[in-house]
Amino acid sequence: MEVVVASSSIDTGIGCWDLQNSNEQLRYKSCSSPPHGLVSVGGRFFASSQLRDSSSSGFVLYWSLHKPQPEVKSFPAEPIKPLVSNSEGTYLIGGGVSGDIYVWEVLTGRLLKKWHAHYRAVTCLTLSDDESLLVSGAEDGCVRVWSLFMMFDDVRREESRHPYVHSFLEHTLRITDVKSGHGGSNAVIISSSEDRTCKVWSLATGRLLRSIVLPTIIDTIAIDSGECVFYAGGRDGKIYIAALNAPITSSSEYGMHIIGSLADQCFWIRGRLDSHMGYWNP
Repeated sequence: MEVVVASSSIDTGIGCWDLQNSNEQLRYKSCSSPPHGLVSVGGRFFASSQLRDSSSSGFVLYWSLHKPQPEVKSFPAEPIKPLVSNSEGTYLIGGGVSGDIYVWEVLTGRLLKKWHAHYRAVTCLTLSDDESLLVSGAEDGCVRVWSLFMMFDDVRREESRHPYVHSFLEHTLRITDVKSGHGGSNAVIISSSEDRTCKVWSLATGRLLRSIVLPTIIDTIAIDSGECVFYAGGRDGKIYIAALNAPITSSSEYGMHIIGSLADQCFWIRGRLDSHMGYWNP
């Protein structure tokens, strides 16, 4: 069975729906998760960061896949926003509201590493496909790339000029999402921001390859498996399709790389701020 799992910052729990018939299979209770705060850990259980308006602290909840009640609650040193896990589910990475990044061992819950990554709250995290690089975005408008090997090698880190591999500063407002393509350290990454742009970067060279202006703020990105296009979920409720393989040009003409938008009649799952989800199959 294929299922869709979604959460919300409103305390409505985590919904799990059958992709074929849209029937809700299970609702995991007591979840109020920020954007990018819900993650599947090794396909064995869910972890979700929790932010409460009435409290300056936060916590992380863990659910078994087949039980609606959370089984474990952990209390990090500060409220955590985005979470990401490696494919085997051996470690969990979280971004804090202070700009710090934390790495925990899942089996023991032990904190393995912590470092100051951004000047403001971390908003999104993603791993490269070989899981050697971590990409972070933050409210300071900065996107940074980190080598996990270097972060755990104190000697190499002290010898380097700075702890990150790349620091991209071209966005002017809060980063809303980052995604990595295939190819490890030779991949491209895409970032979206509240400045209404999506930017495509080369991990190999650290260069900005393309900046795409959109008519609305983009909250989330998905890259096509062939890496010819990417899909951008807009705050206006539309999904925009943008070209990754268009010729590079210095022109800043509005929308020149946007090749379409989807409002309905497509094979897509979309969540919105009004707590509605849509699924289309042409």
